[in-house]
Amino acid sequence: MGLMKLFTRQKPKIKSESSKGDGFNGWIKCSGCEETIHNSELVQNLNCCSKCDYHYRLPVEERVNLIADDGTFVEMFQDIKAVDPLNFVDSEKYTDRIARAQKRSKREEGALVGVCEIDGRKAALGIMDFNYMGGSMGSVVGELLTRITEHATAENLPLIIVSASGGARMQESTLSLMQMAKTSAALAKHSEASLPFISVLTNPTMGGVTASFASLGDVIIAEPKALIGFAGPRVVEQTIQHKLPEGAQKSEFLLEKGQVDCIAPRRELKQKLAYFI
Repeated sequence: MGLMKLFTRQKPKIKSESSKGDGFNGWIKCSGCEETIHNSELVQNLNCCSKCDYHYRLPVEERVNLIADDGTFVEMFQDIKAVDPLNFVDSEKYTDRIARAQKRSKREEGALVGVCEIDGRKAALGIMDFNYMGGSMGSVVGELLTRITEHATAENLPLIIVSASGGARMQESTLSLMQMAKTSAALAKHSEASLPFISVLTNPTMGGVTASFASLGDVIIAEPKALIGFAGPRVVEQTIQHKLPEGAQKSEFLLEKGQVDCIAPRRELKQKLAYFI
């Protein structure tokens, strides 16, 4: 008993206090240059680093404000809702994933479509929301983009789609893959009507989205240093057992190889769109 007391020490309890200084104080390390920047700088600079111009993702509402003339955007086809036709379950139910994505993004689905004016010119606009299940393309996203394309064709409007996606949504299996053909077919009719389609690729644009409508633009614009491809660089290297060139699958590399037509910094995007329209 005496030995136990000799070698036993009562450790004082560490009192933990929380204060305003313990939380997020607005400073972050830039993912591009690793310099310390303040969140307010990003907000003022269209979510771009003021030091290296690294482009962070832009919420869909802010993207609308960036592209459309003030007060001209009208959202369409809001009645389409996501369902779970396959009763899909992986680590959790698909319906639970949908509910969480809706709560996180405050949107019903992973795309926003409508009509607007850009520098006084009418246009149809579709924007994918990476904040909703990684911008994955399921049946609803495919239907929304198809409907806005068909509306643009019927109303004789130019079409702009801003992509940000990890690809087809695995929880809908073949149904999500079918959206590749559906969106592409609608774009073919839009092209037959001699109407322009401008595809804007942001970081990242991958998988079945790249393999379908995102690569079909009459003009393809990319944001700087955006990751664009079908499979990620690591998967490609493991498959071909070969190291990819430096910067492969980034906007600048694809511009050099002719897969995109131009690279537009975010602050110049609206001007570019207006010019091409």
